[in-house]
Amino acid sequence: MVKIGIPSALFYYVYYPKWETFFQALDIEVIPSGKTTKQVLDNGVREALADACLPVKVFFGHAISLRDKVDYLFVPRIVSTNKKTVYCPKFLGMPDMIRHGLPDMPPLIDVRVDVRTQKFAIWRAYEYLGNFFGFKKGKIFSAYNSANKVHRRYKDLMLAGHHPLNAMSALKDNGDLSSPQHTGQLTFALLGYPYNLYDPYISIQLIDKLQKMGINILTPENVSAKILQIQPPVLQKSLFWTFSEQVMQAAKYFLKSGKIDGVIHLTAFGCGPDSLLNNFIEREATKYPHIPLMTLTIDEHGGEAGITTRLEAFIDMVQRKKRGVRNAQ
Repeated sequence: MVKIGIPSALFYYVYYPKWETFFQALDIEVIPSGKTTKQVLDNGVREALADACLPVKVFFGHAISLRDKVDYLFVPRIVSTNKKTVYCPKFLGMPDMIRHGLPDMPPLIDVRVDVRTQKFAIWRAYEYLGNFFGFKKGKIFSAYNSANKVHRRYKDLMLAGHHPLNAMSALKDNGDLSSPQHTGQLTFALLGYPYNLYDPYISIQLIDKLQKMGINILTPENVSAKILQIQPPVLQKSLFWTFSEQVMQAAKYFLKSGKIDGVIHLTAFGCGPDSLLNNFIEREATKYPHIPLMTLTIDEHGGEAGITTRLEAFIDMVQRKKRGVRNAQ
């Protein structure tokens, strides 16, 4: 059986259940690289370009961990999926960076997806993958339909309040679509790109820490795309980058929703779009002075103790602010 490896980074948190279902329907064994660890990150830091952002270094580490385990490495070149925005240029160049920057890697499958330049571009990409492995169109189309069904269920789980890793586990167990119980006294909007927010290692267990501190968490993936798309743009046009636009839309929605007590924006050191996005979020937050905002920046040298201290101080500030608002009323 052919083995195809998928690094557990970047688009993994968006599309992995869909990719896994598609390949398995074609009788191809899917091997994810697994959790990010210190060794994975260290390998990526050693091999990636010095000026690469943290997520790129993490991706390099995951690709290295699959080097001798698979026949092919799946690194799609996803350019645009909505005709309005594109993904980070470093993502678009990732197949080339892996191919020319890492020795002795298995052959890469780097199918391009760009809905701006081709009709039915997403289907065409999956058709290409099926053709690459020698399958007929009927078999490919059946696998594609199965993958889309799983992807819709995956998104439904996140709209019900689950986060990607929990949603993936739920899919394996035939999926419970009930919403998680929010029993905390405070609710925070946790903003950031999915590959930063949901990787427990590089986020320093941020979601788990907040939940253990009694905080209910809402993230951009918990809001439907239709709701996000109707948020007014921060400029006269959309932001250029897809994930940045999504996070900015989520920030505007959460701030005006009345559902949150605080906002935490998780950013990665060395990320150009993040530096611009954080400025826009700070400007938007000034319209809602009763909702505190904190920015956390992560890098390969992140310290858990410092993050915990900042979280505790932020929670204490939000609680005092809420008490002050109640007393003023």
